[in-house]
Parts: sequence; structure tokens; C-alpha cells
Amino acid sequence: MIQMTETAVSKVNEILSQQEPPPKGLRLSVVGGGCSGFQYSMAFENNQLPLDKVYNYDGLQVYVDQASLLYLDNCRVDYVETMEGAGFKFDNPNVTSTCGCGSSFNA
Repeated sequence: MIQMTETAVSKVNEILSQQEPPPKGLRLSVVGGGCSGFQYSMAFENNQLPLDKVYNYDGLQVYVDQASLLYLDNCRVDYVETMEGAGFKFDNPNVTSTCGCGSSFNA
């Protein structure tokens, strides 16, 4: 299961509401790339694929493909604002190492 904090859900809903036309939801996925092998991807989504797992967080539809779900199981997604900047943060217990810049991981 993937967990999204109230702050993350609120921020995604805020961003979705600014799109015209508004997308149906959010797709979370893991893609190859970065210096450690994998990167997280977040994108607006309008279509559920046949093998997607769909989560509902207070009306926000979140789509995750089966391959990504293997890497995102028990992951917690938060939205944080710090002195260095703001963005979505993935706390993923499946990660074995990350790169120095924190934008990619290995599992």
C-alpha cells in the first residue's frame, strides 16, 4: 500500500484544480534513470490502465502500475516546505541506496 499524507493530497488537489481541463488523477511510478538506477515520477492522468492499482485519498485518484508498485510498496509520499525549497518527498523502505543529490535511488 502507498500512503499519502494530508499535506501531499492537498497540494496535488491544489495543482489539479489549476489545470484546464482538470485531469482525473495522479500517476505515481518508478522509471529507470538517474545515477542510482531509478527515479520517482508524478504525472497527471486521465486513463486507468488495465493492471493499475487505484488508490483514493479524499477524492484524489492515484494510479500505480504493477511494476512500480513493487518498488513503492509501503512508501509514504509527503509534501514538504523547507528553507531549501518545497516539493514532494518519498519515504520508501524499499530503497537500499540513493545518489548524492537525492533524485534517484536503488532498490
